[in-house]
Amino acid sequence: MTINCNGKLIDLNTPKVMGILNVTPDSFYDGGHYRDETTILNKAETMLKEGATFIDIGAYSSKPNAESVSETEELQRIVPIVKLLVERFPNIILSIDTFRSEVAKQCIESGAAIINDISAGKLDDKMIKTVASLNVPYIMMHMRGTPQTMQQKTDYENILKDILFYFSERIAIARQSGIKDIIIDLGFGFAKTLEQNFELLNKLEGFKIADLPLLVGISRKSMIYKTLQNNPNEALNGTTALNMVALQKGASILRVHDVKEAMECVKLNNTLLS
Repeated sequence: MTINCNGKLIDLNTPKVMGILNVTPDSFYDGGHYRDETTILNKAETMLKEGATFIDIGAYSSKPNAESVSETEELQRIVPIVKLLVERFPNIILSIDTFRSEVAKQCIESGAAIINDISAGKLDDKMIKTVASLNVPYIMMHMRGTPQTMQQKTDYENILKDILFYFSERIAIARQSGIKDIIIDLGFGFAKTLEQNFELLNKLEGFKIADLPLLVGISRKSMIYKTLQNNPNEALNGTTALNMVALQKGASILRVHDVKEAMECVKLNNTLLS
């Protein structure tokens, strides 16, 4: 299982870590932390040194009930950061967390390598064709509705079958459009209850669709801190515990706020399996 990132083949048979860099003022954990060039560069450098293969940049908060921002504002937030990071770290592999095709296009043209779409093309009907034309890897996530409405859309007949059907449909559309490298993300916390999140993690192996890589993003999310009755700032230990579970159940990429601890999970899991 390899993906082509700006001409560099990344082997996902060995799990990789994706560090999160939010440049939004309102993300649930690190909103507003990275708003000036020095802070952004320092954070990216730290994550790269700690072992992150990818850095995922988001400029539109997708937490439940997040305030929507315009495409213009999203572009103004994210494109200069992409250019800044590519200039400082020429070999960096940037993933762009967006559901808008124009944002995807401008960021890839500025040096990014991957598109990470929370809607799998459902919130912008131009996204699939745009990603295909850009010839970049595409992370497609499962979500119902929008970040503003998703928490009212947790009624499933059978959540496992429903999500499998969703991905079979979205993968077929992406393949028909010419997208070569596809990664799937179950969307923990997106249109799912606490119990549904744990059910999906427990049955993660069932989503190895067509031998596609699985991205797991549970870092400091409510499924952890609500279960432990703490808060996102205190959820690192819980995140680490569940990241290890995700690796043992077949995760190819861990998307995390804390790269060092995730890399320790990867190293321990690799040793366990060797």
